Amino acid sequence: MGYSARYHAVSIAAIFLALAVGLLLGAEFGDNVLRDTAQSLESSLTSDLEDARGRIDDLEGELGREQRFGEEVYPALVGDTLPGRSLAVVALGGRPDALRDDFLTALEPTGAEVTQIAVVREPPDVKGLADLMPGRGSNAERAEEAARKAGRTLVDGRQFYEDSQDVLLSGFSGSTDPVNGVIVVRQQPASAEDDAATDAIESSLVEGLVDGGVPVVGVERTDADPSSIGFFQGQGLTTVDDVDLTAGGVSLVYALRGARGTFGVGEEAELVPPLLRRPGEIAAP
Repeated sequence: MGYSARYHAVSIAAIFLALAVGLLLGAEFGDNVLRDTAQSLESSLTSDLEDARGRIDDLEGELGREQRFGEEVYPALVGDTLPGRSLAVVALGGRPDALRDDFLTALEPTGAEVTQIAVVREPPDVKGLADLMPGRGSNAERAEEAARKAGRTLVDGRQFYEDSQDVLLSGFSGSTDPVNGVIVVRQQPASAEDDAATDAIESSLVEGLVDGGVPVVGVERTDADPSSIGFFQGQGLTTVDDVDLTAGGVSLVYALRGARGTFGVGEEAELVPPLLRRPGEIAAP
């Protein structure tokens, strides 16, 4: 009985000793495993990061080559396609400073010239516009008719457009001679957003431009926020949502030649219109 008790006590002591040794060894082994795992993970992540950086460099190189290619072929695609044409830029709500260089660069090889830039006053002077159209109807109705007439006479250079400028526009440069096409940009000030009168005057003016019988194209940059493409489409305009890109420049030029559609990088947009036959080229038999 005494022997068994001593044996049992020694056995328990041995077990605890083994556990202690095991814990010490395990801790040491575990530290090594964790350290090795961390080092392996760090090495793997570093390698992945270097691979990603290398891929980014490759993609940037490819993009740079594509951009240079686009710049090289652009004149061949659009050069002298709009010879002698006069164009108006109509800016709804704000000066088109962010877009000015884009459409001037796009048009430079074409032979066309922007002969006027008109900035539409927003919010509009509804009463002032209504006074231009004496007769029956509410101020709002007469103001909308004045905006439509201003759009039509902008295109053909009639006197009403010049007479309406002080009320309709907040800025103007160029001449009021007839034009062969119109580029419309939109940048509503905060005071005009969600304003029914502003929307009505914009829509009426654009309707008048379209009635003038020349190509009217709504344009914006790829980074436009908010986008005005939906508004332009609602007015039945051909649209270009990437005028800051080479493809957008091609789309703008061919839209001003009469191509119709929604062009750019947006959903359901075509990248570019079918490339119309250049002037002077003979169609294949």
